[in-house]
Amino acid sequence: METYRIRVALVEDDVDFQNALIEAIQAAPDMVLLNVASTRAEGLRMLNKIEADVLLVDLGLPDGSGIDIILAAHEKWTACNIMVCTTFGDEVHVMRSLEVGASGYLLKDSSATDMMDEIRSLHRGGSPISPMIARQILMRFRQDTKPAAPQLPDKPVLSAREQEVLEYLTKGFTSDEIAGMLTISRHTVLTYVRRIYVKLEVNSKTEAIYEARNQGFLEK
Repeated sequence: METYRIRVALVEDDVDFQNALIEAIQAAPDMVLLNVASTRAEGLRMLNKIEADVLLVDLGLPDGSGIDIILAAHEKWTACNIMVCTTFGDEVHVMRSLEVGASGYLLKDSSATDMMDEIRSLHRGGSPISPMIARQILMRFRQDTKPAAPQLPDKPVLSAREQEVLEYLTKGFTSDEIAGMLTISRHTVLTYVRRIYVKLEVNSKTEAIYEARNQGFLEK
């Protein structure tokens, strides 16, 4: 019986990085590359032709933002795991990508071989994240707990264990390494990371509602 292979789709305009990923995916025995798009328009059209298990998306595309593709894929491919792979590490791109449906966020500082491991992790329920992005998320939650921060309703905060996992991620430890240090299973580590992503998404949306109310766009 043929072993199931992870169906991967790629939206990437950097030719060198695209070729490296294509070569690595095609060489992986447990993956199959369904489609490659180089622009926002091609990526959106791709969503009507196939359905992937994992979608890798660059944000800085020549004809627009990859965030539009993430949003559309999250709505159309409900079972697909979406991972950002980009050079953009600023807070706006990070928060918006996670808010519209990304489950992983990596900067382009990993080798193609390492990326294959991240694809497998994402497919198994993990949420791959670069240490720099983990630091941004940690700082975001720390800012939210400062006394001077506005008190927003239903605004989730990290549990002690979730914060501990996130702090290890900022130092570049893998899920397996964190599991060993905390004497918990790898699956539990992945669950904590997923919870962090969900809380971050809720926080971002709550802040957007709060700001809209302050600006008079919504009733208080």
